[in-house]
Amino acid sequence: MDLKGKVAYITGGTKGIGFGIAQNLLKQGMKVAISGRNLEKVKEAAKVLGDNTVVLGLVSDVTVLEDEKLAIQKILEKWGQLDVVLANAGVGHFAPVDELDETKWHQMINTNLNGVFHTLKASVEALKKSEGYYMTVASLAGTNFFAQGAGYNATKFGVVGFTQAVMLDLRKHNIKVTTIMPGSVATHFNNNEPSEKDSWKIQVEDIGKLVVDLLQMHPRTLPSKIEVRPTRPDLK
Repeated sequence: MDLKGKVAYITGGTKGIGFGIAQNLLKQGMKVAISGRNLEKVKEAAKVLGDNTVVLGLVSDVTVLEDEKLAIQKILEKWGQLDVVLANAGVGHFAPVDELDETKWHQMINTNLNGVFHTLKASVEALKKSEGYYMTVASLAGTNFFAQGAGYNATKFGVVGFTQAVMLDLRKHNIKVTTIMPGSVATHFNNNEPSEKDSWKIQVEDIGKLVVDLLQMHPRTLPSKIEVRPTRPDLK
């Protein structure tokens, strides 16, 4: 894919992995829409990323299908096309299953799993027209289970299965579909404050570079599921 002038939509794009991906796509000459639930955070992130000719900040809650439909509508109204969609928004709560409360369980299901469906459902017709690319950001937790991760594991297992089935459904429309499964990434996830202590982790710009590499790969080849982890674990 020649990326210059292409249009991407990134959910959960105000910080962390989504923001890092947006920065890398803009460097390639793309136009990027980012979304989040908080208006002020969306405005702030969009302002840092670039001017409104190449960046569009949108308020959307991925748990609400109508929000995502409206977001896609605004992107098409502004730029007339949509070539790349990255379903990145996600939350995590960690506790032994007997202590995990119902509210947090449903928040993870609604955001991490229902959200990727809503984002695709809202954008798939535009992607058919552009013969575009749909990506989900899952996690190594989507194949590697761990104690206190029952809810998070369940949603990320679901995202991996959903994305792989979607890939098989949409390839006949010349839509490419990939799920990226990162390990430890230096982000604000789970109330972390990124600092030098996170230097051993994957950095958000590394995920952004990976997305660019996927988009620039020859169209005959599809890396449909990618695991990515730190080269070495934290040795402290």
